[in-house]
Amino acid sequence: MAIEDRTGMPFDAWRLVGELEVALDVDVLFGAYPDRDGPPGTPASVLGLLGEHRIRAAAVASLRAALFDVRSGNDELLAQASPEVVPVGAVDLRDPIGAARELDRLASEGVRAVRLFPEEQGVEAGFPSVRHVARQAARLGLVVLTGGDVRRFWQPFAGLGASVVFLDTHFYHLGDFLVAAADEPGFHTSTRLLNSPDALELAAAELGADRLLYGSRAPHYEPLVPLLRLATSGLKPEEIAAVAGGNAKRLLRRPQS
Repeated sequence: MAIEDRTGMPFDAWRLVGELEVALDVDVLFGAYPDRDGPPGTPASVLGLLGEHRIRAAAVASLRAALFDVRSGNDELLAQASPEVVPVGAVDLRDPIGAARELDRLASEGVRAVRLFPEEQGVEAGFPSVRHVARQAARLGLVVLTGGDVRRFWQPFAGLGASVVFLDTHFYHLGDFLVAAADEPGFHTSTRLLNSPDALELAAAELGADRLLYGSRAPHYEPLVPLLRLATSGLKPEEIAAVAGGNAKRLLRRPQS
């Protein structure tokens, strides 16, 4: 892919990415948003997009489960499980009792992680339902992948000993994540929006590179942007490899290759 630099001259982004591959992308969706323009997000098209970007496997959640029908969407996703697709359950935060029951069911099916969609479901961090679901996920040992503003959504998970990946941490809010995560060893962040010149390096220096996970939000975001930022970062090669899948495999208890 060729993009323009600040002089207007094209350059080859893949030349800068080099040989970097992603062993496990922590932020991928099957399905489409009915109120947004965008790709249909079929399994075949999404996996094709990931393959084009040298992303070998993905932790995938279902937009059908998040937006329409929790159980059928989760079951459709579970049927897609493969070495390339790590199913991530979804629940409806507007129904905390049903959400807790669905977490029990997913855990009994061997699911390792649940994804929360607070913005899509119109739920705020201070709602009791979020804390209820957070407690249940922690009790079951599920990794939580959550959207939402990290400045607010860290709070329902505080003090639970939970493993949480904040998927929407923006580099503007990185300082808030760092101070919250300093007291919570289970707090991690996706690198998707950490595209400032020093965000990855700062997070690694303050907390360790083991708290960073590559996420693309394919197919609703451009996978090359976080890939390029990681490849051109000042992290050590072993740290880049950890961010590019090693950390996600550890959290989700996947075999390390």
